This record gives sequence, structure tokens and C-alpha cells, in this order.
Amino acid sequence: MALSDTELERFARHIVLPEIGGHGQARLRQARVLVIGAGGLGAPALLYLAAAGIGTLGIVDDDTVALSNLQRQVIHDTASVGTAKTKSAADRIAALDPGVTVETHELRITPDNADELIGGYDLVLDGSDNFATRYCVSDASFRTARRLVTGAVGRFDGSLTVIAAHETAADGTPNPTYRCLFPEAPPDGTVPTCAEAGIIGALTGVIGSLMAMEAIKVVTGAGEPLIGRVLLYDSLAARFDTIGYKWNPANPLNGQQAAE
Repeated sequence: MALSDTELERFARHIVLPEIGGHGQARLRQARVLVIGAGGLGAPALLYLAAAGIGTLGIVDDDTVALSNLQRQVIHDTASVGTAKTKSAADRIAALDPGVTVETHELRITPDNADELIGGYDLVLDGSDNFATRYCVSDASFRTARRLVTGAVGRFDGSLTVIAAHETAADGTPNPTYRCLFPEAPPDGTVPTCAEAGIIGALTGVIGSLMAMEAIKVVTGAGEPLIGRVLLYDSLAARFDTIGYKWNPANPLNGQQAAE
């Protein structure tokens, strides 16, 4: 895919990077990336993916913009309050780079539609705020053989990882699934929502931007994605930590029983 003169100028700072170059930028322009949620994590991720030149961005969200969202959901603005988040995000992306195609899905992703939605894209970013959706998205990503960048935030802390459970590690064992990392969801009511516990807005910008960075790495082949590793961020201590996790043979997706 040849880049236009306008694209060569727009993405000049990418193209001079040996790890990206013209070939990497062309991959970004050809990529189809689905973002689950246009909220705290999806908002910065969408902005940076659009700015990076992703060719097609899909947005899944069934909510409308509320005034209380604007403290952290930076893709929206005051004038968009009451508007569908998918439309608000699409309008902002079009203003940033009209060369990006935006496909809006004003719905909630469920086990009934997840495979069809995710199967239409090359890569998935999950910025949802509940375990049911995260399990749904990760299971569908496995079934459709798509890599998944998934992030989460608490009051002052956040985490992200890359799931490629349909692939194998260097030693021949399957890569871990999201269910290897979290075999079971915590009991209902034990994890408060951000409306109940509060959240610092800039934190979602940090984790959402890191999710976009992982997506750019996956698409271009630059660097080492966070496969089998969780990046943890403690904003109050200003500390990043990385911990590894492995394939659990008992997991229901690519575990030993699933292979039998």
C-alpha cells in the first residue's frame, strides 16, 4: 500500500523510526481495529490509534455522553452531552484524521454477537468496565483467532496485558488466556464501580494510551507485546511493575480438556 504525499507528511515522525518506517505505517493504514467501549480507556486509545493512522476503527458502545464522563473520557466534549458515544467519538476522529474510516456499533457486545463483531477486525482493544464483558470479549477473540489488548483501572491504579491465546509460546505451549489470569470473576458487589469508588481521570489516559501503544506494536511488529505479562501502574507511588503469568492447563478454552 503506497502512502500519499499527505500521509507521508502527517506520519513523518513514525516513518523516520526504523522500527516503524513506511512499511509499518502502511500496515497501520491497512489495519482494522475494534475498540470495545468509548469511555475512560477507549477514549484515549481511540484518539491515539486514529492519530497513528489506523485505517479502520470500529467502536462498540451503547451509552450516551454524560457530563460526569468528561472528567476522563477525553474524546467527548460538553457539546456532545446526550449524544451517542459512538457518534461523538466518530465525529472527533473525523476531525483529527478524515482518512480514518470509522464503523460504529451502537450496541452492547454479548456472547450472541461477539464472534461476528470481532471476526470482522484484525485486533481488539477491550476497555470495558465489567468482568462479564471481558470474559465475553476474550473468549470470542480466542475463537476468532484475534489478538486482544485488555486494560482495567481502579481508583488510582491500572493494568493491561495482551492476549494471544490462539498462538503458541516459544516453548510450544499455548499462550495463556484471560481465564488463565482470572479463572473466576470476583463475587458480585466486591468490586465497586467508578461511580461508587471514584477514579482519577488522568489514570485512564495513562492506561488507555498504553493500550494504544500495545496495539501499534502488534500491528507493526515493533517491540515485544505484553503477551504473558501484566503491566501494573500505581499512580500514587508513580511505579510501574510487570508480572508474568502462564498457560493454565485447566482453562476451558485451550486447556488440556479442550484439546481432547
